[in-house]
Amino acid sequence: MPTTINVAAGDATNYETPALVVNLFQGVTQPGGGTGAVDRALGGVISQLIADGEIKGKLGELTLVHTIDRIPAKRVVVAGLGKSQDFDTGAVRRVSGEVARFLRRKGIGEYATIAHGAGIGGLNAVESAQAIAEGTLLGLYKFDNYRSNGNGADGGDDPDGSDGGIQAVTIVERDAGTVDELTAGVSVGTVLAESTMLARDLVNHPANVMTPTKMAEAAREVAETVGLELDVMDRDRMREHGMGAFLGVAQGSEEPPKLIVMTYWGDPDNPQNNLGLVGKGITFDTGGISLKPAANMEAMKGDMAGGASVIAAMNAIGSLKPRINVTGLIAATENMPGGRAQRPGDVVTAMNGKTIEVINTDAEGRLVLADALCYARSLGITRLVDVATLTGAIVVTLGKACTGIMGNSGKLAKDVGAAGERSGERFWELPMLEDYRELIRSDVADMKNSGGRQAGSITAAMLLREFAEEADWVHLDIAGTSTASSNKGHLVKGATGVPTRTLAQLAMNLANGK
Repeated sequence: MPTTINVAAGDATNYETPALVVNLFQGVTQPGGGTGAVDRALGGVISQLIADGEIKGKLGELTLVHTIDRIPAKRVVVAGLGKSQDFDTGAVRRVSGEVARFLRRKGIGEYATIAHGAGIGGLNAVESAQAIAEGTLLGLYKFDNYRSNGNGADGGDDPDGSDGGIQAVTIVERDAGTVDELTAGVSVGTVLAESTMLARDLVNHPANVMTPTKMAEAAREVAETVGLELDVMDRDRMREHGMGAFLGVAQGSEEPPKLIVMTYWGDPDNPQNNLGLVGKGITFDTGGISLKPAANMEAMKGDMAGGASVIAAMNAIGSLKPRINVTGLIAATENMPGGRAQRPGDVVTAMNGKTIEVINTDAEGRLVLADALCYARSLGITRLVDVATLTGAIVVTLGKACTGIMGNSGKLAKDVGAAGERSGERFWELPMLEDYRELIRSDVADMKNSGGRQAGSITAAMLLREFAEEADWVHLDIAGTSTASSNKGHLVKGATGVPTRTLAQLAMNLANGK
């Protein structure tokens, strides 16, 4: 049963609920606001626990207090918000996710919370509510589709399956005039969280289920639900368009490739007000003839995370309806070492006529994206963001803390960064110096698809730049951030859905002229 996030006007000290969540900044010795009111109603229990050193307010710290009928709430959870100077919506998401899983482990099916950070924390009501909704829903995410009993898929939160999950969370607000703002924030946060969970689902499915055809079906479901145009291009149509780079990757697989094109018309009278989102959709990557090592190859089902995030972002954009035209393109295929697979040394020709020498068949993502970018340009799109689990090199460079940004437009890179700040998804820009172009120079073609070990993430982006042409273009390498290795805050082990919320926020920001 999905969790619903509600807003209610009322006094938290008089609100009847199995659990009430309040908060505390680190270093505070005398709680104020809603937490102070609850503390007074409990006879100073929270203050005493602070004085005893049991509650410190550190970010993510959770303390459960049984009220013993002193207030209508059966329990109070004091959630640490960390240092006030470091506080932002990211802290709210983290705390909300941790609280939700904590109470789920307790077998509690519903609870109430005050609006973290609204007021004294410096957040407005919309920001606070949106972050609570996102953190709660994303923190509760579970993927147990392939377990016969449906248990234990969230890293051990409920291994015996004894709870029914969290059915409802209510934000309780004393100021009735703020309820509408909180409700608006919850609405947007719910859309963004549900879209991100869609991306997680697509990535978490095994590759024998999530084929290119299945990705196209998922895109069709989204298009029908939120009112998008959909075009799914097959192998024959790709051949007609001269997409030799894409088809070179696809030729080793029995699964038919798909170029999925989703279009949202938010400003149909102004076609120049556009944004293109291009996602790598390699539904399984063996490396092709340049075969990957067997160890951990099962993780390569997630090589379509960029495409999944684009489908999910289009779901959010179609739901939120910003005044901008957005096209999502997903280049979906397998990279397999079949008898017809391309070989190292082959030369392929992309849609724009440029030729690429294939040095390493495991550098396939940039090949399918090259033709997808070309097609986006043929549609007249002037701002492009591509998303891909493109290089292991980005994991070496940035780890899993942030996504790498590269591109030809400083403004668009800043726009993505600003959207990331709002969404809590972090990015770091890498240089695109012309020196790196020399590393992909080929002796037999216009370029080669691998520049070797030096600056591997940057040289991959340098190749993509050749196909963005005159468009403002940014490349996001999510090889590190597309998965999480453990539960923390709103992230759970497995697919993260990054950067779904940033892409949707970017569209909304651009539509609003930000």
